[in-house]
Amino acid sequence: MARVFNFSAGPGTLPEEVLRQAAEEMLDYKGSGMSVMEMSHRSSWYEDIHNKAISDLREIMRIPDNYKVLFLQGGAHQQFSMVPLNLIRNGKADYLVAGVWGKKAYQEGKKFLSAKVVASSEDKKFTYVPKIDKSMLSEDADFFHITTNNTVYGTRLRDKDIVCHDNVPLVADMSSNILSEVYDVSKFGMIYAGAQKNMGPAGVTVVIIREDLIQEIDESVPTMLQYKIHADNNSLYNTPPCYSIYICGLVFEWIKKKGGVEAIQKINEEKAKLLYDCIDSSNLFKGTVEKYDRSIMNVNFVTGNEELDKKFVKEAAERGLVNLKGYRTVGGMRASIYNAMPIEGVKALVEFMKEFEEKNS
Repeated sequence: MARVFNFSAGPGTLPEEVLRQAAEEMLDYKGSGMSVMEMSHRSSWYEDIHNKAISDLREIMRIPDNYKVLFLQGGAHQQFSMVPLNLIRNGKADYLVAGVWGKKAYQEGKKFLSAKVVASSEDKKFTYVPKIDKSMLSEDADFFHITTNNTVYGTRLRDKDIVCHDNVPLVADMSSNILSEVYDVSKFGMIYAGAQKNMGPAGVTVVIIREDLIQEIDESVPTMLQYKIHADNNSLYNTPPCYSIYICGLVFEWIKKKGGVEAIQKINEEKAKLLYDCIDSSNLFKGTVEKYDRSIMNVNFVTGNEELDKKFVKEAAERGLVNLKGYRTVGGMRASIYNAMPIEGVKALVEFMKEFEEKNS
């Protein structure tokens, strides 16, 4: 069977080039006589894989030397707890709630400190990203938490629109748009991202954290939830998700070959424009979020008729355009067009949308 165009929001599509290389190396990784799945995480073979993945990520994201790169487990959900547990100082934090995951992060954070929602777009069902200025933020907060891309609702917070007090660590959940566009890492105290949307398979979470934020914390905090433990052990305190990290490393190499994140961003903006132009010129399909805040990773659209939406998703799948059903709280359709989605996939979707409209208007 031919490969489909997979528009899943996560786990998302991976570059075919990466999958082919992984397949070639499945039984024998570079003459080791083993699969990466079988290697000891203490072996020199795996150590090289691990360290090169860190080095390549540093290069493509231009991560300053005073930041640590960690490979952890537990997904972004675990970071919702680890962030306040590790960064608590004054016992208060600010949160921007512009989607489901920002709200979940806030709800988890308030278990450990006094958490304040500085702005929320829940009043309009998360169809926009609230504008923030420094006057809204606490100068003595332990951190200010944001989400740069809202996977469920399809909104995006651009690098140039991010504000924070200089003395307050800015913490960002970048799970669904890391490596898709350029962000200035030096603005952030910490960035975290589940790999399964834009970096690799499920099972590993990347944390990029400024060294001054890695400190000894209350000994009652479980060992595995302490950044310092993982930083001191190069993310090898326990057995890491070795194979997931290996695939991430291949994806980082693929991005380098493509010309880096700057080049990837241009391609992503071209793909998004193709799809949004189709939606905006349509008499059948409508976008669901404010235009300025539209994500270039997750594109939501509806027909306004639930049965017609279901028909679209079904017939699209028959054409090899799969996983287009919208999130349950939004409905309609969602096309996740992550880095690995080729422009041919977006063109095929646009072509089908136009055909569907002709037949169903």
